[in-house]
Amino acid sequence: MSELSDLPSLWTHEPHVELMFRPGDTIHDIDADATPGFRGKKADAPTLQEERNVRFAELQEMLYANSRAGDTRSVLLVLQGMDTAGKGGIVKHVVGGGNPQGIQYRSFCRPTEEELSHHYLWRIRKALPTAGHIGVFDRSHYEDVLIVRVHNLVPQEVWEPRYDEINAFERELTDSGTTLVKVAMFVSLEEQKRRLAQRLERPDKYWKYNPADIDERLKWPLYEQAYQAMLDRTSTDYAPWHIVPCNKKWYSRLAITELLIEALKQLNMSWPPADFDVEAEKKRLASA
Repeated sequence: MSELSDLPSLWTHEPHVELMFRPGDTIHDIDADATPGFRGKKADAPTLQEERNVRFAELQEMLYANSRAGDTRSVLLVLQGMDTAGKGGIVKHVVGGGNPQGIQYRSFCRPTEEELSHHYLWRIRKALPTAGHIGVFDRSHYEDVLIVRVHNLVPQEVWEPRYDEINAFERELTDSGTTLVKVAMFVSLEEQKRRLAQRLERPDKYWKYNPADIDERLKWPLYEQAYQAMLDRTSTDYAPWHIVPCNKKWYSRLAITELLIEALKQLNMSWPPADFDVEAEKKRLASA
């Protein structure tokens, strides 16, 4: 193991404990400017992020290596949040610190006609990470109890049972060896407005701007209710939600990096032993 295996001293608690959603927690009380559990400053972030990316990459490679030896376990990172919360930044600056060979990324946009002809979990099952991989869902099956609910895309009697269906689905995943890291990312409406305005000032960011985002902002009270129900009804002991304030991008990236590292460490992995005679191979190589 590398010397970076322990939690950095700048964290007061393990983030998976500090950030875990608990019964009674409310979205209304989330301070999106906060940095829970972290006693460092923004100036500490670049160096620490680089160091922890090294640790993440080490554990990710170990997961992949073990799959080559028959280990069927995997990890699934679920990123759920409103636009501008920084999901893309997590993919680039956190997950991007690993080896792309062991990453399986999927962004869930509006369902296609084919996807709509199937059960809503059909497209999710097709995108699940295979053995030894870290899957990343940029949005996820939770869209079917969030945007679907807010926009009345289907009647309540259709989306209401989905909370229990999702819990059963995630129990199936964890029982089969997939560790879920579910992250609900929250940005304040003020910060979201600032980030949207920045996109309108930069031609290289026009492609990220969607006029519909303003309409979605106006529906925040409905989204707040939908997110609260999602957290209340689908945060389980086997697949808990973690709440990450995202006004400070440097913090959210550090926090989610630690959540991934902790999930990988809990797999108690070691490097798989050689399935050949190492000394004999050294001799063969020397004489080759």
